[in-house]
Amino acid sequence: MADRNLEAWIALSLIPGLGPELTRRLLSAFGDPERALAAATASTTPVVGPAVARAISEGPDPGRVAAALAWLDDPANGVVTLADEDYPRLLLETADPPPLLYLKGRRNLLNAPALAIVGSRSATPQGAENACAIAQALSEAGLAIVSGLALGIDGAAHRGGLQGPGGTIAVVGTGLDIVYPARNRALAHEIAREGLLVGEFPLGTAAIAGNFPRRNRLISGLARGVLVVEASLKSGSLITARLALEQGREVFAIPGSIHSPLSKGCHRLIKQGAKLVETAQDVLEELGWDTGPVMPRETEHDEHPLLAHLGYDPVGIDALIERCGLPPEQVSSALLELELRGAVASLPGGKVQRIR
Repeated sequence: MADRNLEAWIALSLIPGLGPELTRRLLSAFGDPERALAAATASTTPVVGPAVARAISEGPDPGRVAAALAWLDDPANGVVTLADEDYPRLLLETADPPPLLYLKGRRNLLNAPALAIVGSRSATPQGAENACAIAQALSEAGLAIVSGLALGIDGAAHRGGLQGPGGTIAVVGTGLDIVYPARNRALAHEIAREGLLVGEFPLGTAAIAGNFPRRNRLISGLARGVLVVEASLKSGSLITARLALEQGREVFAIPGSIHSPLSKGCHRLIKQGAKLVETAQDVLEELGWDTGPVMPRETEHDEHPLLAHLGYDPVGIDALIERCGLPPEQVSSALLELELRGAVASLPGGKVQRIR
């Protein structure tokens, strides 16, 4: 793409009020960004309305255009537009593809076969472990793992994806020059080196609540399917699952305890027809992917007598003592030993949970 044409794409994307739908209308009417930007207000008004037509005539903030072009001087950074051959093919099949995407990292992942993994920000230790293990197994099978760089399940999925050759794609809800949440800064930098960061929002765009639901359509749109690991009934992950269905993607969900609020969203999806997932193999078979050996099963910890009383649901210490009939000090000592071995995790509210 010529520099002048690239500058026109960026300039058009920075016009206030000109979202993806109006941009596509404008491109359909005028052919390319340069012609659209040069068109008379009288010509653009019937296409985008008077307010946006005036904004086009005034042009974008030149400082923001210059900043974006300077950002592109880094060879790790890039943009892809609807006019580029490597624009994600799956996104072109959706109803609302962004005209321009900002990229940082491995551009070739844009069209790699992928699966999205999403879930609660307040993930349980077992949920995070499940997300990471399944993501790694799918990555080992050659699928890129798409998620949203949020805390909890998203972060665990990205870490799992990075451990296999499939890699990972993080779709962000800010400008690519901003890391949100800040606690995932180190992970974002690792993804920039080993995977791909993608965003449709201009550089400098801060974390605005309304942008994250919009981001979700790209998470599902870049993937062949969406796996929900943990989700409450009000989780944004259910929005991603709904968008996946609208885009003709497969939806998967991992079941959990009937007592856990973070299982209720997954159970609802399963009732509505989502594929119940226990292993990565379940996903690969549903996608018709090569179902050869994926990942060796983890060996169980040496069985401690207390584990039989724990089960896999969160349980309070008092209830556990009552179940096993052991003295409180013996239970506390055993739980400490098991937590140090990684077999048990402490949860908020004084509860503990066995980790598979």
